[in-house]
Amino acid sequence: MTSRILAPEDIAQRSDLRALYESAFPDEERIPWDDLLRLVREMPLEFAEYRDGEGLMGLTIVYPRPRLSWFWYFAVPEQRRGRGIGQRILAALLARYEGRSAVLDMEDPAQPGAPNPEQRRRRAAFYRRNGFRETGVGKTFGPVAMTILLRGDDTFTMSDYDTLLSEIFRFWKPPRS
Repeated sequence: MTSRILAPEDIAQRSDLRALYESAFPDEERIPWDDLLRLVREMPLEFAEYRDGEGLMGLTIVYPRPRLSWFWYFAVPEQRRGRGIGQRILAALLARYEGRSAVLDMEDPAQPGAPNPEQRRRRAAFYRRNGFRETGVGKTFGPVAMTILLRGDDTFTMSDYDTLLSEIFRFWKPPRS
């Protein structure tokens, strides 16, 4: 497996990355592609691709902070899931950001009436197997309840989440629902 952090101009040229991003995340969890490219240019975001002999294995977008790294987006092509690829990518991410806690938000598996409860439970179990734990912090965006998971000895509070979001929102304003 090879990984490479991409420059914004390289990302813009890659239809495979856009297709993966748009297929892996529902509309309500996804920043429009052109807005995302602008954020990668203007913020210290690290957009990485992962490849092997079969092609694209996945993508990640990380917001590295002094105290922690926010694993913002993490996707593996649907046809390649269930083969340990996510595990390999996560191990590479954790090694790259070693020495900092890792935090991520994901769809809350306990959200009543969620359209994909089994997928949410599997995703939460994957992260727990890899050392992430629940923080008790969460927020609802439109119809989607998100929960925060943390890996490391640090703590993560609602104030920390609000700070991360306010940093993003200085560069991008989500549409009002």
